[in-house]
Amino acid sequence: MFKKILIANRGEIARRVLRACRELGIETVAVYSEADADSPHLEEADERVCIGGPKSEESYLDMTAILQAAEQTEAQAIHPGYGFLSENALFAELCGQMKITFIGPPPRVIRLMGDKATARRTMAEAGLPLIPGSEGVVADEREGLEIARRIELPVLLKATAGGGGKGIRVCRDEASLARAFGEASLEAQKAFGDPGLYIERLIEGGRHVEFQFIADAFGEVVHLGERECSVQRDHQKLLEEAPSPAVDVATRREMGEKVRRAVAAIGYVGAGTMEFLRDRDGRLYFLEINTRLQVEHPVTELVTGLDLVKEQIRIAANARLSWKQEQIRLSGHAIECRINAEDPSAGFRPSPGLVTRFEPPSEVVGARVRVDTHVRSGYRIPVYYDSLLCKLIVAADDREKARLAMIDALERFQIEGIHTTIPAHLEVLRDSGFAAGDYDTGLVGRLLEREGTPKEPPPER
Repeated sequence: MFKKILIANRGEIARRVLRACRELGIETVAVYSEADADSPHLEEADERVCIGGPKSEESYLDMTAILQAAEQTEAQAIHPGYGFLSENALFAELCGQMKITFIGPPPRVIRLMGDKATARRTMAEAGLPLIPGSEGVVADEREGLEIARRIELPVLLKATAGGGGKGIRVCRDEASLARAFGEASLEAQKAFGDPGLYIERLIEGGRHVEFQFIADAFGEVVHLGERECSVQRDHQKLLEEAPSPAVDVATRREMGEKVRRAVAAIGYVGAGTMEFLRDRDGRLYFLEINTRLQVEHPVTELVTGLDLVKEQIRIAANARLSWKQEQIRLSGHAIECRINAEDPSAGFRPSPGLVTRFEPPSEVVGARVRVDTHVRSGYRIPVYYDSLLCKLIVAADDREKARLAMIDALERFQIEGIHTTIPAHLEVLRDSGFAAGDYDTGLVGRLLEREGTPKEPPPER
């Protein structure tokens, strides 16, 4: 096992990894930017190293600064969390060159799955169903139009190196495709340094379902069931639940085995997520593999009773998987709300500033409550990073009890000084379609159109 791990991230995920290391008896190094010098999570690290200025490219994306911090503190491994450098194959390679363990998949696998067009071809060869679309990167607008005519409009233009909802355009006719091609390509270039796009048929009324898996270096793979991630705004997830109300036991078993075989075929090591789009007829189509820990991993932990972060670390230290597939059991239901510093009444505009009061609920009758956060009263949210304040997770014996418990927990959550997305979450949870488990990725958009943007009182300052 490692003696010391450097956490190359910030906020709630840095604190989550710190907790796992502490429970494993591993010393920790927390790196931080100048903007995060007062972040509460730093108090929990054994060592702290400032790696640069407030902008991400000056700090959390600066590979040289992070590797120098690891070298000077004699850290044996680096945990990248999610975002930033977590899916950067070059960074993983540089770690290896410096004899530092990158807690994630091999660089080859990151690179293979990081290009969405290549990932589609690879998973098709492994036997997974694909949404009809281009076989690789689309050369230009003219080729895009030819493909769209073949697979039928409407279609989605998607950045091949994409993520976070960037570089995506819905095209319902040829004119909109012609307009959107250049825009999406430019956005992809700015966001990912790669202008490449691919095309796939747009599935209306689809649901976003993902399977969590983890693999060791000895060829063993287990899946931990699926999560439903269809509550989204502009392709950004707001709420997740496990298991999915749309997936039955037989489908879970069948697709889980396909996921295991596909993951083993590419030599994957570590934790990852395979994402699918479910159509109205119940068919699941491969979308992509996220070669990292997901923001929503807590819902899987609560329904399985397993710790994904500690298992990530164990596997990176060359241990065998702690579990066999037949030992994995799903129990109860869990829901996670990503509470962001955003103003729902103003189009979800970011709301940085001083958090004057932060009092999360500690318990709800009939449910377990978990809060993953780095925030406390008196914390000032920087303007430079993601607006995620915390993740509120509840688990109960069944989905309805979990839904009602989450409503109760959100109503008890006291956050003042800034706007938050809590009103939007309550709107979703009280929706009759969501309550029945009958919803898709268009739910949030329909709620906003039907009832207007959820309102929130002005923040107390």
